[in-house]
Amino acid sequence: MGTLTRADVEHVAHLARLGLTDEELTRLEGQLNHILDQYEILARLDTDAIPPTAQTIELENILRDDVARPSLTVEEALANAPARDGDHVVVPAIIGGEQASEHGSEHGRERGGEHGRERGGEHGSHQG
Repeated sequence: MGTLTRADVEHVAHLARLGLTDEELTRLEGQLNHILDQYEILARLDTDAIPPTAQTIELENILRDDVARPSLTVEEALANAPARDGDHVVVPAIIGGEQASEHGSEHGRERGGEHGRERGGEHGSHQG
């Protein structure tokens, strides 16, 4: 038989920062005690002859072999980019909040330097 009290459920809910109603606490108390009852039944089973296992079904690799093959050229990869700077895609700055959009161009970033880095060099584009 389950041994969780309502106070136990309230404590766990508090630790998990869950704001539960009285109805939810009552329902969870019953559900959690039912889970503990079911575990108690399973714990009585003799499992000495059963080897430990990490998987209940056989695993099968369904992935293809990792083989190098021709890829897109830089021009093909950047063909649909809305903005680019040399061999790089230019995207709006998302780090830096309002400062980036206040000081940037129509794309919310300031282009400058060799790789379109933001003012101060904080948030730049990839420098392969």
